[in-house]
Amino acid sequence: MGGAGRVSYLVAVRALCEFTAKQGDLDLRFTPSPSAQEGIAGHAVVTARRGERYQTEVSLSGQFGLLRVRGRADGYDPDLRLVEEIKTYRGDLDSMPDNHRHLHWAQVRVYAHLLCEQLGLDQIDLALVYFEIGSQRETVLRETQTAATLAALFADQCGRFIAWAEQELAHRSARDLALAALRFPHTAFRPGQRDLAETIFNANRSGRCVMAQAPTGIGKTVGTLFPVLKAAPGHGLDKVFFLAAKTPGRRLALDAALTVKRGAAQALPLRVLELVARDKACEHPDLACHGDSCPLAKGFYDRLPAARQAALGAEVLDRAALREIALAHNICPYYLGSEMARWSDLIVGDYNYYFDLGAMLHGLTQANQWRVSVLVDEAHNLVARARMMYSAELAQGALRAARAAAPPALKKALDRVKRAWPAPPAHAYQVLAAPPESLLGALQTAASAITDFLAEQPGQLEPALQRFYFDALHFTLLSELFGAHSLCDLRLQDGSDLTLCIRNIVPAPFLQPRFAAAHAVALFSATLGPWQYYSDALGLPADTAWVDIASPFRADQLAVHVVSNISTRFQQRARSAAPIAALMARQYLAAPGNYLAFFSSFDYLEQVADEFARRHPDIPAWRQPRRMSEAERDDFLGHYTLDSRGIGFAVLGGAFGEGIDLPGARLIGAFIATLGLPQINPVNEQIRQRMQDSFGAGYDYAYLYPGMQKVVQAAGRVIRTETDRGVVYLIDDRFDQPQVRELLPRWWQVDRIGVSPSAS
Repeated sequence: MGGAGRVSYLVAVRALCEFTAKQGDLDLRFTPSPSAQEGIAGHAVVTARRGERYQTEVSLSGQFGLLRVRGRADGYDPDLRLVEEIKTYRGDLDSMPDNHRHLHWAQVRVYAHLLCEQLGLDQIDLALVYFEIGSQRETVLRETQTAATLAALFADQCGRFIAWAEQELAHRSARDLALAALRFPHTAFRPGQRDLAETIFNANRSGRCVMAQAPTGIGKTVGTLFPVLKAAPGHGLDKVFFLAAKTPGRRLALDAALTVKRGAAQALPLRVLELVARDKACEHPDLACHGDSCPLAKGFYDRLPAARQAALGAEVLDRAALREIALAHNICPYYLGSEMARWSDLIVGDYNYYFDLGAMLHGLTQANQWRVSVLVDEAHNLVARARMMYSAELAQGALRAARAAAPPALKKALDRVKRAWPAPPAHAYQVLAAPPESLLGALQTAASAITDFLAEQPGQLEPALQRFYFDALHFTLLSELFGAHSLCDLRLQDGSDLTLCIRNIVPAPFLQPRFAAAHAVALFSATLGPWQYYSDALGLPADTAWVDIASPFRADQLAVHVVSNISTRFQQRARSAAPIAALMARQYLAAPGNYLAFFSSFDYLEQVADEFARRHPDIPAWRQPRRMSEAERDDFLGHYTLDSRGIGFAVLGGAFGEGIDLPGARLIGAFIATLGLPQINPVNEQIRQRMQDSFGAGYDYAYLYPGMQKVVQAAGRVIRTETDRGVVYLIDDRFDQPQVRELLPRWWQVDRIGVSPSAS
């Protein structure tokens, strides 16, 4: 709020300048930027070279009409009356696109104006300081401006933004009024759904994290989205991020948003955006992202304002709507989506948009000081996904391919990487104390050489060289963050190919700042137990709440049988194929319908499926292919109709073990012939040891809990509504162990059966 009750629109200096000062082409040739750590270090080097009275991170703010503009100037020298904006970079400064330089001057001029206002100056010197990370060299561009000129420039910037700000204030007011009056979109809550909604609402009211274990089929998506939206006006939420592990989860969230919007008593001006991966949104994957190559990058910022305004009118900005609007204005759909993240209320995307190392939504949250609420769907996936985000590997074969594709100017630098490569381990696998320093130095030199080459000869690299380039950058970045949460290992593959990996084991240190940056975070799933495992691995705050929502389903809806005289251990798998096939056939003949059968690997799947097909060719059966396209996934699920019958063979933990909804007769049973335990190998044994050292529960954290989570998720495909009935067979003698039984849902009533050890 401004003075005397006047409403102010708060905008960061960078956001103001990006809105008003960017022009011309989209141009990504001047990349990559230094890492955040390199940028911080570069700023420190520059400021350390200044005088004793030099001030850093100078907080500034100013008012223009309803706009409240604020930011931090990188540096100010009061003796010289000099304000500086420091930009770190790699490569050749002459290759920086003009629109980048234009934006940087706009920023420093706004800071200069705010300083003149704050200090009562009539004139000030300005400098853009470009600091090259590799050479540690500064290039300083200076100008002198009067306070009057800077005030006019500031007024011009604000004048071009103020109409948009007025529109945004009106939207926020209307949005919050409508959300305050929002009603649940259905006539009644499902059993358990109200408890879940109240839990999420209270977490947002108190500004804390919550883990909610809630059974499959109670409507978790609407049950979490509705209370967050309802809480938004009262707790000043700027944005809601709904993060999903897979595409079906995003689709469910978008459908839920539409349900909430259409069920509102009055028009709900809620802007909903779907963020899609760049490779899926790109219209010209064979072209580079700059105006000389891609027609959708040419004049991007000149056409962006009209496309941005048009995008505000969409009911939901999903992938299809973004593409339609972007192409109508001849701009890139992916980067229109990135722009609309600034102006949307509910943003649906993958985990990586908030939790990854360079996550866009987290960066925008920090830069704009948004108050956000984060919903993490199917949160049991976050441990494995976060480990991947904070891991990196380099393969010797990829280096050879990169060198073969490299131009002569880069071969010397890549040869140095080859010479610095570690020696092969004595036993095919070796854990190193840390990433080798000599290799890191060679990788940094090679990355700098490739960056310089790109700056001098803009264009796309050969695919093999580009892949190695990005892998090297990611590896060196993670090497700067290496610690007890990760391990560095070297493994020999296929007898000759060495792969070096920085492997994250405990993502907690990386995720803790992400949880802290949000007003509230809700992690929900049907399998979030034991809670301590997820709390430890993810680094959740100490005051995180934990709730286990009671199931709305009855024990008589699901017959759960433990087949206790079959072992699916690797050594017994060949022997188990015939009795498992016989069991599946007996169940199918007793109750014909649609079933899913889950196995620990494709090899095991094919072994049992071949046996089943040989003995029971009259029973319809289909298999999950090893490398499955989206079309093949849809074809597999297409077998599951209300009128069909048969058995689908799938791998546990794959595309059909979670995130699919087959209610009623579409699925009446499941056979789970595995505990889902990760394979015992040197890597997983290192994970077990690290978990033992960190939390004292090595086997459970590395093997048992991740495996049983997959089992319960797969079984959860069977009962989806209060009228569904079905059967689940847990096939392995270990399911009869007490520590395993404790991890099964409380509402299940489990019995033990035996089957004939040979086919019938």
